[in-house]
Amino acid sequence: MLLTGAQIIVEVLIEQGVTDLFGYPGGAALNIYDALYERQDRITHHLTAHEQGAAHAADGYARASGKVGVCMATSGPGATNLVTGIATAFLDSIPMVAITANVGTDLIGKDSFQEVFITGITTPITKHNFAVRDINRLAHTIRSAFRIASSGRKGPVLIDIPKDISAAVCEFTPEPPIAAEPAAIPDSALLQEVADMVNRCKRPVLYYGGGVISAGASEELLTFAWKAQIPACHTLMGTGVIGFGDELDLGMIGMHGSVTANAAIDKADLVLAVGSRFSDRVALKSDAFAPRAKIIHMDIDPSEFDKNVVCDLAVGGDLKAALADLLPLIENCDRSAWQAEIDGWRAADATLAQRRSGFFPQAIMEIIGEEAGKDAVIVTDVGQHQMWAAQFCKQTHPRGFLTSGGLGTMGFGLGAAIGAKLALGEAVTVIHVTGDASFHMNMQETCTAVSEGLQIITVLMDNRTLGMVRQLQHYFQNSHYIATEPDRKTDFVMLENAFGGTGFRAENAGEFRAALRKAMETSGPSLIHCPIGSEELVLPMIASGKTVSDIILEP
Repeated sequence: MLLTGAQIIVEVLIEQGVTDLFGYPGGAALNIYDALYERQDRITHHLTAHEQGAAHAADGYARASGKVGVCMATSGPGATNLVTGIATAFLDSIPMVAITANVGTDLIGKDSFQEVFITGITTPITKHNFAVRDINRLAHTIRSAFRIASSGRKGPVLIDIPKDISAAVCEFTPEPPIAAEPAAIPDSALLQEVADMVNRCKRPVLYYGGGVISAGASEELLTFAWKAQIPACHTLMGTGVIGFGDELDLGMIGMHGSVTANAAIDKADLVLAVGSRFSDRVALKSDAFAPRAKIIHMDIDPSEFDKNVVCDLAVGGDLKAALADLLPLIENCDRSAWQAEIDGWRAADATLAQRRSGFFPQAIMEIIGEEAGKDAVIVTDVGQHQMWAAQFCKQTHPRGFLTSGGLGTMGFGLGAAIGAKLALGEAVTVIHVTGDASFHMNMQETCTAVSEGLQIITVLMDNRTLGMVRQLQHYFQNSHYIATEPDRKTDFVMLENAFGGTGFRAENAGEFRAALRKAMETSGPSLIHCPIGSEELVLPMIASGKTVSDIILEP
């Protein structure tokens, strides 16, 4: 059949199973939006307040569902406004396809109105990108983008389409949905070597990250850990695979990880790293990470091997298949002596976690965990509240804790919560945890949640500071507080109401619990404003370049 380029774009999106996309229209994108108008029965466009919100929404949609998220923008500033959201997805290996319109091919390179070289701008932050110059290649290019985004180590792909390409006409032949390329199955001899090292060791630690969730290997990892009796710690991105309080759970590792996790890694004789990349927030001093241990690294992306920490054995390929094939090779081991040593460190964490009286971040997080239920999805922004959520919220299912780990993007949370809610539907409670500084970044997306009628509950911890930066100034800049106490006068409850949502105030734990219950019964978005002390700190903390011996436990 003969179709315009714009119609081909929409038909291929439908062909790939896309039912929702997020974007903002503009002149260069008019043809595409006209084609979307014709196919509103099959695909829904969600208008955000800002293109960055669209990128974060597509990202959140992908994180919550495991599908490829799709966002769209017009040329020039529309395209550049996607950049932070694309980079966020890239650093966390999230599958996304971003479509940008551009000026006509005859105007490219002439500094035309709203023209930017978006493929050049996004080359370092995409898995791949395309600049379409031939309408006959358009359908194939879009299909290739979905294949690349969802194959191997997942990530964002950008497609830039000039306006005349979207207007041109060519023959279109429908095809079945594109399938992700199958990942390589790890060599059996390598897996036997892994099993031999696991079976021989006395003090093993399993250290896993978001790659386990991305690979759909959470159940296999849990089964493996239990058979091998290996205590396990996780990165921020790996939150939820092994339940909080599980006998084998050591908690989060790294800068704000538990005493138990960091001490266990330091004393281990074997570290098995699965779907993780030894980032500088985990291996804070890379040449001193796990100094007594042999290190095995299992990951889909061989470029991560020996990049940050040199390992003794590298196993590339599909983690789900690798863990399943490894299981029969593992012997039942008695690790009771190692568990007893670990229990001693757990006592230190238990002391740190003792709830104080009053309205403190820990109480807020624990109430969320109690009231929202085990199937709730927590979406955070970035800062102190993000770490408190990771430490105390205790979500225990994969894809139940969505956060910007690699790029650390303030303003990520609300857009991502919108995407997650649209992916999961009304039955799933979505709670957006944020701070006053992060919320100011992209609070305009509240209007999107209102327009869509989405029951997203924003829990805003307001310490009237840029809390995490202020904490670093406290410890490392002699408490020279500059540009971290903005003295803003925002009334967040009135702001939520002005957008059309429902605002609540909570100044103690009892009021917060009552407000959360009301919010969960309220249709549409709501916000609970929780004032907390500006002196609250995220502890434990190990500074960058330091080791577990330098851990900070006290204010």
